[in-house]
Amino acid sequence: MQKICNQAIAGIIIGLTGCAAMQPNEPAELLPRTFQAALCREVNLDYLLYLPEAYHDREQTWPLVLFLHGAGERGSDLQKLKLHGPPKRIAEGIQFPFILVAPQCPQNDWWTAKTDDLAALVDHLIQTHRVDTTRVYVTGLSMGGYGTWSLITQYPDKFAAAVPICGGGDDVLARFRLESMPVWAFHGAKDPIVPLHKSEEMVNALRQAGNPRVKLTVYPDAGHDAWTETYNNPEIYDWLLSHRRQPSE
Repeated sequence: MQKICNQAIAGIIIGLTGCAAMQPNEPAELLPRTFQAALCREVNLDYLLYLPEAYHDREQTWPLVLFLHGAGERGSDLQKLKLHGPPKRIAEGIQFPFILVAPQCPQNDWWTAKTDDLAALVDHLIQTHRVDTTRVYVTGLSMGGYGTWSLITQYPDKFAAAVPICGGGDDVLARFRLESMPVWAFHGAKDPIVPLHKSEEMVNALRQAGNPRVKLTVYPDAGHDAWTETYNNPEIYDWLLSHRRQPSE
C-alpha cells in the first residue's frame, strides 16, 4: 500500500463581507483569498508484473508497458488478467522485450477514476526497477481504453505513446494536451458496447490540434472485441517501442 499526496491550490476565490456589517446601499466587497492544502490518501492496487528474460542478466534500463484490462476482469482474482491482451500472450509463451505491469481494478470501480493511482504505480515501478523513463507506454481495452485516454490526458508528460482499444474520453481536454502524443487507436466498426464514434471523436480532436502522430484502425467486421487481433499483431509492440518521450514533451 502506498500513500500519494497532491498539493491542492484552489487559487483566488471570492469572499463576501458579512451582510450584517454592510451599511444600507453599500456595495459588497470582493476579497481575494487563497486556499492551499496537501491531500493525501492510501493507494492499493494488485498487479501482475512481467520482467524480460534478460532483465537480471543485463545492467540496462528497459521500456515499461502499462496494460489496463476491461470491466469484466475487475475484482480480486489476478488470474482474470490473463484472459486478454499482453498478459494472455505472455501466458501463452510469448516473450516481450519490455517490462509489463497489469494492475487490477477493484470491483465496481473504473479506471477513469483511478488515474492518480495508476500514475503512482508507474512512479513506483520507475523507482524500484530499471525503467527507461523515456519509454513508458500505456494500452488498454474497453474500460481500459477509456482509462488509457484518461491517463494520457491527465499525465501527458509521463508516456511516450499509447494504444487505446475501443475506448473514448474527453475530446475537448485531449485537444489541448495531446497535440504531440503518438496514439494508435483501434475499434470495431460493429461495436455494440462502445460505439465507433467514441474513438473517432478522440482521434479527430488530436488531428484538429495538429497532432501528426495519431491514427485509427477500424476493423470493418469486428464487434466489441477489437483487442484480440490487435494484441496478436507484433507490429503494435514495434510501433510502441519505436517512440521515445522527449524531455520537452
